[in-house]
Amino acid sequence: MLSTYVFDAYGTLFDVHAAIERYRGAAGIEAESFSQIWRMKQLEYTWTLTLAGHYVDFWTLTERALDFALARVPSIDRSLRADLLEAYLRLDAFPEVRATLAELKARGARLAILSNGSPDMLASAVEAAGLTSLLDAVLSVDALRTYKPRAEVYALATTHFGVEPQDVAFVSSNRWDIMGAATFGFRTFWINRSQMPDEYGPFPPSRRLTGLARLLTQDRTG
Repeated sequence: MLSTYVFDAYGTLFDVHAAIERYRGAAGIEAESFSQIWRMKQLEYTWTLTLAGHYVDFWTLTERALDFALARVPSIDRSLRADLLEAYLRLDAFPEVRATLAELKARGARLAILSNGSPDMLASAVEAAGLTSLLDAVLSVDALRTYKPRAEVYALATTHFGVEPQDVAFVSSNRWDIMGAATFGFRTFWINRSQMPDEYGPFPPSRRLTGLARLLTQDRTG
């Protein structure tokens, strides 16, 4: 077992679609496609801004992405905007998250989040999920003002813990994030809950897992 586990936050520990789920009745039949657009634009903004050498904090990008999604899916009532943003600050953790982190902690592992999220967003989500006591660090790209998958972002974890990349288990549900972490030298664990097809073949994960709890056995096939 590795001694240091570093987790992506959004999509890995916290369900990014939980916000719209709370208002699915009001959102109507296009709720799912609306939430997918919101998420994809949020990520797209991080990539394009980083490529252009700019930085805007993740909360602002989350707001901008929501506004785009509302414009793209006009059947969603714009009056839900404030409620959806409030819900995003307190996203639901996936069911297995707390128990898995607690068991890793009990085994002596050091645990951290390394996220694109802004510090206030992460603090709110961690507190709402009851994870504060389980985490040794919550690391945000805001300290560098650039986004994943830049190598210097992943170096935040090795610098904080004083370890080499190969000593870190990096856990993410985002395949592009796994690609960046593998390039940096982390041991990578891809949480593929939705059984998505693989991408970035030259940069494979160390393990492919169907859920976070599989970390406790590190099953090779998931």
